[in-house]
Amino acid sequence: MESWLEVALLTLMAGIAMPVGALAASSDHFFPAWLEDEFHHSVIAFGGGALLSAVALVLVPEGINGLSIPEVVFWFSCGGLAFMVLDILLARSNSPASQLAAMLSDFLPEAAALGAAFAVGGESGVLLAILMTVQNVPEAFNAYREITATGKLTGRQVGFAFFAMSFLGPTFGLVGYFWLSGYPVVISAIMLVASGGILYAIFQDIAVQVPLKQNWRPPLGALGGFLVGLIGQMLLTS
Repeated sequence: MESWLEVALLTLMAGIAMPVGALAASSDHFFPAWLEDEFHHSVIAFGGGALLSAVALVLVPEGINGLSIPEVVFWFSCGGLAFMVLDILLARSNSPASQLAAMLSDFLPEAAALGAAFAVGGESGVLLAILMTVQNVPEAFNAYREITATGKLTGRQVGFAFFAMSFLGPTFGLVGYFWLSGYPVVISAIMLVASGGILYAIFQDIAVQVPLKQNWRPPLGALGGFLVGLIGQMLLTS
């Protein structure tokens, strides 16, 4: 298979995880009422674990290649600050789309980085695609619930929008493959910006939603999410 086609298919797979997450959120009432809160918190934790594994196993190790320590500090910090500014703007506008913005803010840079990784023959592309898919499902699950809770959009409208946005993955992936691959420093910067932003999002928006009083199981979802990345890393490098 041509590498560019593989990039398109992998990033589309990761993108399709968004409408899948929306579908799961729209039909989550098959759980008993007493279990729904625990399930929701576990989904959030699982997504946080998957995001953390993407940072720890792919984005930072790949991103620091070819950059000096001051450059790493600069781009990583830029990512965190950029997500903070976005968070502030969303809070001031009282927008119900903070989870959606967070999802796209890490999905699109990761898709571009995946395309570039394939173009230069790196081994991280497939693992990154797996992690993108895994993290997009719970992020879309939460974004769907957040948006539909306002009553401004129907579930069908949100699901269709998520499906349309899934094609942004191949778009950014092919940009990374055909253009950004010639600029390795730019790719490293994108990975570090995404890393800083993801870590900010984990501790600002995700981790704080996980705890449940008198219930210690949801945090295990974070371990599960991270283990998905760890197992993938070991399988692909063995």
